[in-house]
Amino acid sequence: MCHLQLRTLIFVAWVLGYIAFLLSVRRMWTGKYVRSPLVRSLFMNMASEGEAVETHEWYRCSLDLLGESVQPLFVQSNLDSATKAFLKRSVEKSGWLFTQLYHSFVSTVLGPVASRTSINGFLGRGSMFVFSAEQFQRLLRIGPEWRADRLLDLGAGDGGVTEVMRAHFREVHATEVSLPMKWHLQRKNYKVLGIDEWQQTGIQYDVVSCLNLLDRLDEPLQLLRDIRRSLVPNTGRLILAAVVPFQPYVEVGGSWHRPKQHLKVKGKTWEEQVTELSNEVFRRMGFEVETVTRLPYLCEGDMYNDYYVLDDAVFVLKASEESQESAQ
Repeated sequence: MCHLQLRTLIFVAWVLGYIAFLLSVRRMWTGKYVRSPLVRSLFMNMASEGEAVETHEWYRCSLDLLGESVQPLFVQSNLDSATKAFLKRSVEKSGWLFTQLYHSFVSTVLGPVASRTSINGFLGRGSMFVFSAEQFQRLLRIGPEWRADRLLDLGAGDGGVTEVMRAHFREVHATEVSLPMKWHLQRKNYKVLGIDEWQQTGIQYDVVSCLNLLDRLDEPLQLLRDIRRSLVPNTGRLILAAVVPFQPYVEVGGSWHRPKQHLKVKGKTWEEQVTELSNEVFRRMGFEVETVTRLPYLCEGDMYNDYYVLDDAVFVLKASEESQESAQ
């Protein structure tokens, strides 16, 4: 009996110590260190001391640095009401102290055996925001009343971004590797297909969305080939988002490794890499760029940061008459 009590006391002391540690880290993180330029750069967080967030930088593009063929295709985006609403929700959730402590504790326990995506799915956190409904319509050059038959959202996560697009389609299919995320998608009544199934069905889609997935796959070129075959001829479109700078890696069992098909995208600036993706990667795989924009890739935060931001390039692509892949 005494042995059981001792174990219980040790466990309670460990939990209290863990909470105290997290609280001290949070105080440090939200203090002077979060305002270090190095830390802001590493975590892509827009926090700054006593100053308004310069969100216009999230959307800035120097047109003269884009290739001549890409310049007329650029669509200027800006911070709209839907993006502001997502940021507001993220800030509110970050302030839920006990919820954030619970999330941190569970993440620590499950981290060695589960992927970050699955942990987020289990906890119901980490929702992403890529574009608003208005931004989606502007990129595809459609109106609010436009309707089509089918959408396929590859790597749909919890379906938050899928929800932005679904109003325009009679049928929505989705893929996802993480089992907890699949549960979220099924609860939202999306038809969830296996990651090796959708290419075999023979179904063609009016729009395929591939959002921040190209740099997380072992075979990104094969994915582009499969998407091209799955688009409705002539009218089918691919909406593809890629984090820039493009730094591909694949998560397997909590560890990271270089993909089998490594896409090396040249250029140091956002504009240079977007030009390289447009003229080299996509053209070689049989796609033409119709529109491209710069958007923030937003993720709900945690007890350390209200939200996280990465730099996205979002393209609308159509299949060209023939692939140049064989010529490379």
